[in-house]
Amino acid sequence: MSLTIKLFSQTILDFGCNLRKGFYILVILFAGSVFANEGTDMATEARIKAILSDMTLEQKVGQMVQGEIKWVKPGDVSKYFLGSILNGGGSHPNTNRNPREPHYGRGSNDKNASIQDWLDVADEVYLESIDKSRGGAGIPIIWGTDAVHGHNNVIGATLFPHNIGLGAANDPELLKNIGEITAKEVAVTGIDWIFAPTVATVKDNRWGRTYEGYSSESDIVGRYARQIVEGIQGDDINELRSNPAKLISSAKHFIGDGGTYRGIDQGDTVLSLEDLLKDHGQGFYKALEADVQTIMASFNSWNGDKIHGNEQLLTNVLKTQLGFDGFVIGDWNGHGQVDDCTNRSCPSAINAGVDMIMVPEHWKPFLKNTIQQVRDGIIPISRIDDAVSRILRVKIRAGMFEKGLPSIRAYSGRTELLGSTDHREIAREAVRKSLVLMKNNDILPLQPNTHILVTGDGGNDVGKQSGGWTITWQGTGNTNDDFPGATSIFAGIGEAMELVNGSAEYSDDGSWIKKPDVAVVVFGEDPYAEGQGDIPYLNDPDNESTKQIFKKLQDEGVPIVSILLTGRPLWMNSEINSSDAFIVAWLPGSEGGGVADLIVSDKNGDPRYDFTGRLSFPWPKYEVNLKDEALAVDEFILPLGAGMSYKTKSTLPNYLSEKSSVVSEDVADIIFAGSTREPWKTYVGDINDWHRLVSSGVGKTQNGDLRLDIVDGNVQEDSLRVSWDKGYESQFYWQADVPADFSKMEEQGGALVMEFMINKYPEGTVTQRMDCGWPCRGEIDVTEFFKSIPLKQSSKIGLSLSCFKKMGVDLKKITSPLVLVSKDEFSITFSDVRVVVDPLEENTIQSCDTGLTPVVIN
Repeated sequence: MSLTIKLFSQTILDFGCNLRKGFYILVILFAGSVFANEGTDMATEARIKAILSDMTLEQKVGQMVQGEIKWVKPGDVSKYFLGSILNGGGSHPNTNRNPREPHYGRGSNDKNASIQDWLDVADEVYLESIDKSRGGAGIPIIWGTDAVHGHNNVIGATLFPHNIGLGAANDPELLKNIGEITAKEVAVTGIDWIFAPTVATVKDNRWGRTYEGYSSESDIVGRYARQIVEGIQGDDINELRSNPAKLISSAKHFIGDGGTYRGIDQGDTVLSLEDLLKDHGQGFYKALEADVQTIMASFNSWNGDKIHGNEQLLTNVLKTQLGFDGFVIGDWNGHGQVDDCTNRSCPSAINAGVDMIMVPEHWKPFLKNTIQQVRDGIIPISRIDDAVSRILRVKIRAGMFEKGLPSIRAYSGRTELLGSTDHREIAREAVRKSLVLMKNNDILPLQPNTHILVTGDGGNDVGKQSGGWTITWQGTGNTNDDFPGATSIFAGIGEAMELVNGSAEYSDDGSWIKKPDVAVVVFGEDPYAEGQGDIPYLNDPDNESTKQIFKKLQDEGVPIVSILLTGRPLWMNSEINSSDAFIVAWLPGSEGGGVADLIVSDKNGDPRYDFTGRLSFPWPKYEVNLKDEALAVDEFILPLGAGMSYKTKSTLPNYLSEKSSVVSEDVADIIFAGSTREPWKTYVGDINDWHRLVSSGVGKTQNGDLRLDIVDGNVQEDSLRVSWDKGYESQFYWQADVPADFSKMEEQGGALVMEFMINKYPEGTVTQRMDCGWPCRGEIDVTEFFKSIPLKQSSKIGLSLSCFKKMGVDLKKITSPLVLVSKDEFSITFSDVRVVVDPLEENTIQSCDTGLTPVVIN
């Protein structure tokens, strides 16, 4: 397809959205309709019409529903005519099922599923989908997965650098190769559809999904979007249909997820339509040029309205103006966040233009409710027919009616392709091209015949260097044993040093057996993904141990090469000052040997490869915007495109200010007393939305398993009742936009004092936390403590701040003084929560070393 796209201001052009003067209008200079798809032909449209004419309402709505494998039981696909399934992050096939389990489905959290397990489930659901004996229409199901940096749910797969690193590589053709490899490895497991690429333009790096974006600039994102889509789907629709190595792609998340206020995940993007399209649209325009077949709606809101319910964007802009004729897939229960909707019912999302609803668990009631809403006229049958036509169009273009049983397809079961040598070499090339050299005082490359210490907690940890969306959703809970064939950064350096008659050793704390000539310190962010990755400031809250390593090395006169593992640009002035060389490695994935390719010389002492990576995000000068903390940082030490080679000099100042720009609030010691006190705010959260603000004191989590109510205590409505039902893990917490400094109060013997009453004993584990910017936290199991308290009896306890300090909490940066987490039934009512110095009742204060004992209030 040859299209030229221009954005310009025009006064009078109306595409049905009443676009006012100054809005950016898409003008497509070509013959035919906007983004006319090469795969659109009369035969396909006739086939769609014929299939649709024979379908019942139940069959049509079934095509529009996507359930998660953990909640789709054998027989469900044929009984309910499901059009799709997915496996979420960290969800794997489970063929050893116990039908007596209450949630007996096809998936589990067992990451050790074999390739045959994947194929067995793919075959099961496929055969059910084409089975007409139970009244089905015989339409093949499609299975979608989040393969966002390789086939990252499968042990042994090739793991590429996350998108932020690929953005720094500035090599669109490399992106196409990565898309091709990812599609092949996904095809090995019999899956049809990849939820990638993410084409977010990230405007505030505090967002926990920053690393999923290629750049902070929309045009840079656009350069890569077309290439990755063509790598996954093929150069045209005919290749998608005929080439078994090609799969369906999904550009996500439409639109504006990288532009939310304060970088809050699933938050609100406040922009004019003109700026929304200009700042966040290029990735989608280029993906559409590449005939992307599906587009995923975004969790975020636009000017207060959830995208999943926004007809102007999903239908008028995307489908009508841009001519997108594939289908829009919702995100994980994203429809449930639309006003007047729940996870079980959302006509507004369908009417707005979401064609397939991702409703992981509650898809059965959603089906039932949607069918009734069509019969009641709430959802027009024309909208249903349009959605199903789009789904059928994609399935026909992808050859789903001809591909046959997943396990007998050309690439199915070819385990030799997973993490193959050729694939790993491309990933290693991507690592080499993605690293950005920010400083080098002639210490690199590492020379022959020298001894190198690799240290820091990231030096020998493939999981940390791979980040989130790696085997598990958050990328946590993994060990190096979970990455067969992968290479840690230490292993790569050790191998390279041996080739030049040198040596290397590893410790995580800066100690050594033999004094090193140079130390390579590998440190940075622990893995995280959406929801849990948001931070209030652009600093690493867990870097105290790294600073201790720096001090030890400096005291011993050992030169330092720093390698930062990070999913976003961070304020690193102190670490840069302490380093003789400083490299941003982003999240390089499974091929840590690519780092050694750059930093270890050949036998002659010359570089084997040069640094070509350049920043696709500017590097922050401060942790926070000095003028307005609600805004993204806007002052930088290095601009977009910066980065050194071995032939260039650093443009950094000789010394960077190490003074923190974060001004801690005066300690707001009262957190709750009759109501939540400023600056604290009340939140609840679960897997669908970890950061749901409860402004009125009454609210619940997305899934409804945790509820808050204002109740009477000493006076009318002066207490807060927090109640869990059995279900999803859910959390209740107070949080402030600006961290509080409790360190001086700790020095004075301060404590977090709570007055409360137990309404129902916990039926499972209850954990209490104090957070200092996730993942910085301290936590304690309070289950037995709460069980020891008489029901309906007012009690008081003070938890010593020193207790939390011992757990690793940074008391200078407290974001949440109290977090309670459970997934089982439990109910507690708070009447007063505050941080107290010199409490009147000394016996209320508990330390970490003693069992918790409440003081009963008479």
